[in-house]
Amino acid sequence: MLLSEAWELYHADKTIERYSTATLKGYNIQVSLLINHFGDIDIDEITLLKLKNYLLEKAGHLKPSSLGMRIRFIRAFFRWATDEGYCSSNPARKLREPRLPSRVPKALCEEDTEMLREGCTTPLEHALIEFLYTTGCRVGEVHRLDRSVIDWDNRSCVVLGKGNKEREVFFNTKCYIWLKKYIEQRTDDDPALFVTERAPHRMSITQMRYIVKRVAAKAELAVNVSPHTMRHSFATHLLNNGAPLEGIQTLLGHEHMRTTLLYTHLSGPKRKEIYRRYF
Repeated sequence: MLLSEAWELYHADKTIERYSTATLKGYNIQVSLLINHFGDIDIDEITLLKLKNYLLEKAGHLKPSSLGMRIRFIRAFFRWATDEGYCSSNPARKLREPRLPSRVPKALCEEDTEMLREGCTTPLEHALIEFLYTTGCRVGEVHRLDRSVIDWDNRSCVVLGKGNKEREVFFNTKCYIWLKKYIEQRTDDDPALFVTERAPHRMSITQMRYIVKRVAAKAELAVNVSPHTMRHSFATHLLNNGAPLEGIQTLLGHEHMRTTLLYTHLSGPKRKEIYRRYF
């Protein structure tokens, strides 16, 4: 079976399994890179040595995280092909991902969070910043939301997260007020929760990132701020205020606790308080 034929079947299977459009688009890029390198050859012609040489050729041009992503796809693709009987043996079984440097995600301190709020000058800016921060949503989850899903009485909504898993997220009173103001001043009939400022239509992820950076620039923050910074800050502030890790894991929509541990880190003063209390 040719690589391109295997990809078509793999794509069909993952579409049935409800993999997201973005994920499938990324997989398509990875298969195209394989075909560009090896040619559209029979899948059984690919060996472990050929895959290692392919990855070695790319290793100098890719970040460890990007190389790891490529390896994860190759392993998943060939494991599927072997399980389905399209490949006599799995050449990618022994591939290992590169070690990634341990890094603590950046989070805003509470003072910087307040300064970011002060940098907002329009209902849209206030509503977007408050929603990202107080729900802890991924920017892609916010991008997909429609205003009709907002439960105003419970100050919550259901978002579609990774793996097409739904979860309920919540927002506070401050977010409720700015979200109401923002929606009430809109004159368009677009269903999206957040729309562009000109010729209103669903706001893209790129546009959301731009607005967050624009607000951060107005607030004159010295740190780099993105929508994901808001998510890190949400998790870190919950942890610093005593929230249990299991609760934070649920609110963030993490399948594994180890992911939550990467997103959350105690601030210096909190660590000092724990040290003095328990040692």
